[in-house]
Amino acid sequence: MIKENLAKQEVVSDKVPERKRSVFSRPGRPTDRAATDKEFDSKLLDLARIAHMKAGGRRFRFRAVVVVGNKTGKVGIGVAKGLDVAHAVEKATRSAKKDLIQVPIVADSIPHETYAKFGAAKVLLKPQRKGRGVVAGGTVRVICNLAGIKNISSKILGRTGNKLNNAKATILALKNLKYAAARNSSKT
Repeated sequence: MIKENLAKQEVVSDKVPERKRSVFSRPGRPTDRAATDKEFDSKLLDLARIAHMKAGGRRFRFRAVVVVGNKTGKVGIGVAKGLDVAHAVEKATRSAKKDLIQVPIVADSIPHETYAKFGAAKVLLKPQRKGRGVVAGGTVRVICNLAGIKNISSKILGRTGNKLNNAKATILALKNLKYAAARNSSKT
């Protein structure tokens, strides 16, 4: 009887236990992240060193602001903090991919003029004729390029140079855009 139990234990120990499925590998969720990463371009907009005062002195971390877009109308902004630069940028990129917006693009431009305010930042976006190009400064230029807008004119009206607030105001202005067909049908 003891020999039989030993034989059963040997048989059981020869079997490789099945791996538990990860929480992140649910059915319907893409398992290959590389395929989704290739579809978006990302640009580091701002990198800041921030400090927290603790009992032992200052604790430094990094804050990254990243803009991602696929140049066909989808764009998003992400902000994250990390102990090192690479960690902060990776977290911000993941955050930006979660908060994508769809931008209506008509003839490589936006359908109509729009204005938005976020904090002290104020941004005005105007559509332009074909061939004019992206006439925009810093933050707005990066967001428009990643969104796939080729002809636009913009002006940062606020007095702040804060790239994060300017970027959020630009995203807010792009969210306010309506498709040209919907706008035309409401007038008739």
